[in-house]
Amino acid sequence: MVLPSLEFLVEEYLHGVRVDTFLGRHLRNHSTWRLMRIIRAGLVTIDDLPVEETQRVVAGQAVRIRLIEPPDHVLEHDPTEVPIVYADPWMLVIDKPAGVIAHPTGEYQVNSLANILQRYIDQQTPQRGLLRPGIVHRLDRQTSGLMVVALNHTAHRNLSMGFEAGRVSKSYLALTEGVFSQNQGSIKHPIGRAATGRHVLMSCRGDALDPRPSQTNFDVLERYPLHTLVKATPLTGRNHQIRVHLAHLGHPLIGDEFYRAHGQFHPFRTKSSERGDDDEGIDDSPDPLDTGFPIRRHALHACRLAFAHPITQLWMEFHSPSPPDFAETIAVLRKL
Repeated sequence: MVLPSLEFLVEEYLHGVRVDTFLGRHLRNHSTWRLMRIIRAGLVTIDDLPVEETQRVVAGQAVRIRLIEPPDHVLEHDPTEVPIVYADPWMLVIDKPAGVIAHPTGEYQVNSLANILQRYIDQQTPQRGLLRPGIVHRLDRQTSGLMVVALNHTAHRNLSMGFEAGRVSKSYLALTEGVFSQNQGSIKHPIGRAATGRHVLMSCRGDALDPRPSQTNFDVLERYPLHTLVKATPLTGRNHQIRVHLAHLGHPLIGDEFYRAHGQFHPFRTKSSERGDDDEGIDDSPDPLDTGFPIRRHALHACRLAFAHPITQLWMEFHSPSPPDFAETIAVLRKL
């Protein structure tokens, strides 16, 4: 079997770090201990010259490694298919189905987006675990729609910096309870952790802990007798931001398992409480909800995502149509 040989060019921002640290940034499934073993075996070179264990890299140098040992940490594969909207050597844009969490957590070690994408990536590389999907941002388990995923360290760093600096534009479709009186508006209530003891909950109320500035713009797309279809555009990135802001106005999402109108909360769902979902960081129950409509989860879909490409810096924009449960619910509401 031919051993994989990989070459990386040292980026400016990694100038001066130790060679094992540099390799660890690019080979995230390999531990530092394993990389040091490969360095000691003489299977790492810089510009075709052998390296010392403590040698530091210089921007522009070519670091080559022969991987004689497998990675330490490889995510289990999940056979679930996720639509790939866009793919290139640096990133993927995917259309996440509702019901899929972003990362393995607690008792959910295989049924995550990261597990699904590890399988996809391993099918594109000569050895399992050479690359690990870099989840740049997340959607709640029961929120469907667009996400960008980095395929290497540089792309992950650049995308993360862009998102943190607000160089991203996102829009969501939301089906809410009640009929909006305004056609459009901006919600600017600060959001903090709810003072309930349930750490996943957020709140706009005056007793919220560590509130931070938050803004969500909305446009009414369609009104029904007792509900509204809204396009929500968050300008900040607080946890559960759209759900909390719309509920605070008195218009919670259809099927929202946490947030009721005007800052109130639904009681614990016993089955999820017994599983310890809140303790494990699972923010939504995987169990279907009886909403009275075809949709059996909270009605939120990430329909638009725009950002600068992490390498070329070209502005890119992606769109996702309403998933079937969303579209079927809209059809029912139009007939009421």
